[in-house]
Amino acid sequence: MRKSLLIFIAACCMTLAANAQEALWSGTQVQSPVVNPDRTVTFSIFAPKAVKVEVTGDFLPPVAFDSPMGKVEQPGTAELTEDKNGVWTFTSQPLAPELYSYSFIVNGMKILDPANVYVNRDVASLTSIFIVSEKSGDKGDIYRVNEVPHGDVAKVWYDSPTLKMKRRMTVYTPAGYDRGRNYPVMYLLHGAGGDEDAWTTLGRTAQIMDNLIAAGKVKPMIVVMPNGNTDCQAAPGAWSRGMYQPSFMASITPDKKPVASMDESFPDIVKFVESHYKVAKGKKNRAICGLSMGGGHSFATSKRYPDMFDYVGLFSAGLHISGDRNKSFYQLLGENTEVQQQLKKLFTAKPKLYWIAIGKTDFLYQQNADYRRFLDEKGYPYEYVETDGGHIWRNWRIYLSQFAQKIFK
Repeated sequence: MRKSLLIFIAACCMTLAANAQEALWSGTQVQSPVVNPDRTVTFSIFAPKAVKVEVTGDFLPPVAFDSPMGKVEQPGTAELTEDKNGVWTFTSQPLAPELYSYSFIVNGMKILDPANVYVNRDVASLTSIFIVSEKSGDKGDIYRVNEVPHGDVAKVWYDSPTLKMKRRMTVYTPAGYDRGRNYPVMYLLHGAGGDEDAWTTLGRTAQIMDNLIAAGKVKPMIVVMPNGNTDCQAAPGAWSRGMYQPSFMASITPDKKPVASMDESFPDIVKFVESHYKVAKGKKNRAICGLSMGGGHSFATSKRYPDMFDYVGLFSAGLHISGDRNKSFYQLLGENTEVQQQLKKLFTAKPKLYWIAIGKTDFLYQQNADYRRFLDEKGYPYEYVETDGGHIWRNWRIYLSQFAQKIFK
């Protein structure tokens, strides 16, 4: 019996050893990506039966193409080379400090990096991510977790009587929140296809705020990130709709319009926050900003409630008002007396900061230029930032970092 038991144990060990040997080359044990000391990055994948392997990501020069929304950019691609063990590799050029996303394309099929557990979801697309940093305080450093006091991130449900549903939002409270009092609030809004998870995952909000607050560059504040899809309660999989497939600009209930718009329902959010958190109330303690659709929501909400926010940030904003869509945004503004009156009231209320930022190749660039032309002609003051690149998270993280340093001073 003892001899049989020893043989059984030995067989088990041999099986485990064989499994371990197989796992070593299964792809999960290949190190990828590796950020090298010179800031080049090496990507590797074990794919011995593959014919062609590529990597695509925003660390490569973008490729421009025409779309229904105008000229847009998509990440470039690079081919990997295979060694005798079936491991494919590619090493990039030195990369600037930043958070990057990428995928592999194996025999024409796009997949995640099986060796990289760090993943982001953007609408319905999953991508692997990595961070490059060279020194303290650079962009990569601001986007990563550092040894600084950390705030808390909570998923919070609130009642929206205007939309007639319970809804979920993400709330960041700064380190030391429990010991403090009367914090200002920044309302941070996502773009089309996003949800209340977008700014904390893709936007790195908690890391940005933790690091900038710790450096004394940003005043401790609460950051509220609501869901801007007015026919949804929460992010995909987080409400009773079930595990539906998220899509860009697609209504969850196409046969049923929302009972109200995001800007119409925004006081429900403010009311909940100011009754459940240690909030300094009043216009001077509120900021609203957002990217793309969220920039449009910030535009609409701030003009609808001119005495609600002292700080307004439009990041690559998708600006929408009623009228003939074949006309320019400047023409629509010139024809819409209601919007003109709303903007007049907003700027008469003298917000401390009206901030517009956009990339040079953003497909919404002309729309934002039309809006700035209108503001210039009316003499309405604003600050403007123009960056390289297009409609991308790399820009929006920059805009959040810059805008946060300008408010509540």
